[in-house]
Amino acid sequence: MFKDKKVVLGVCGGIAVYKAVELLRLFVKAGADVSVVMTRSAQEFVTPLTFQTLSGNPVHRELFDLYQEKEIGHISLADRADLFVIAPATANIIGKVAAGIADDLLSTTLMATRAPVLFAPAMNVHMYENPIYQRNEASLRELGYHFIDPDHGALACGYEGQGKLPEPQAIFTSAQNLLAPQDLAGQSLLVTAGPTREELDPVRYISNYSSGKMGYAVARAARQRGAEVILVSGPTFLLPPVGVTLLPVVSAAQMRDAVMQALPKVTAVVKSAAVADYRPAATATEKIKKSDDDMTLKLEKNPDILAELGQNKQGRILVGFAAETQDLLKHAGEKLKRKNLDLIVANDITQCGAGFDCDTNIVKLLHADGQIEELPQLSKDEVAHQLLDRVVELLAHRPQEED
Repeated sequence: MFKDKKVVLGVCGGIAVYKAVELLRLFVKAGADVSVVMTRSAQEFVTPLTFQTLSGNPVHRELFDLYQEKEIGHISLADRADLFVIAPATANIIGKVAAGIADDLLSTTLMATRAPVLFAPAMNVHMYENPIYQRNEASLRELGYHFIDPDHGALACGYEGQGKLPEPQAIFTSAQNLLAPQDLAGQSLLVTAGPTREELDPVRYISNYSSGKMGYAVARAARQRGAEVILVSGPTFLLPPVGVTLLPVVSAAQMRDAVMQALPKVTAVVKSAAVADYRPAATATEKIKKSDDDMTLKLEKNPDILAELGQNKQGRILVGFAAETQDLLKHAGEKLKRKNLDLIVANDITQCGAGFDCDTNIVKLLHADGQIEELPQLSKDEVAHQLLDRVVELLAHRPQEED
């Protein structure tokens, strides 16, 4: 999403400037061409050389720079930017922009740009709660500027409250949302992710190696593209994507109940969770003690959530996943037809880069009309966007229900 995009990172003075360094690294890693604008106060905390080294571009500091002014530097910056991100954003810069004041390089450039602007405020909690500041932020929001709310926590000034700069990854995700195509705006997606755990006794359970990374990537990408997203997740160590409604569950039965309860609200379902097919027929209330005898474990089938969804589509788009170790196309194709899916994402988990708990995936997309698409090894975020490209097409061509 950031590949070949031009991002202007505005850095204001505050102890949180060090987080802007990590944010810059995330932008560069994602392929963005980043120009950094530092206020004089920001330079008291981190030197321009740090940002210049990481961005590979000169750091812009002064409004009247003779070299830059050969092309009217602040206008050039404003014109070529695809996105402005101000982090940390002080009460001072937000007040200036709200009042139309342009008296330094950053405020002047902000006044001249037509690109989306994202402010990440960071300040003392009492400054943040000040009604003058709140009025300024509200005014800018009404004018179309974007904000990510500061976090609660211990502040450098010694107070506790709202005012901490959000973590760089959260700011980065919010920036992604502003550049993503909003082709899922008005749609509601239900995404399932992660494994389920089927309890054997209070300390043991049956599960699988799923990390949830693929499902979380789909939920994150769908939210970036404007959808309202409900994420039903089994146990994982992942942070929920910003702006997504998380419904945590443990067992397959709990996942089934959460999915069916949320189903009436959504227009598409992406069922990427690795649900246990079986559960213990009986669950012990106390830890099962080891003995000298062999143990026979009786299992019973879990509800087939995907099949139930296929029987109750009612105009919704339904996407499933097939993780196989042999005869990938055969098994995935059968699952596609048997469970009445519109699309199935198939991967051979024995391939390097395509198994559980990887950051990449190698998938084939099988369509209900028989079309098969083979994708190269991609990051799971890239796979998610490729998948959602197809969901957008399916939503556009789905039969309209009669009144």
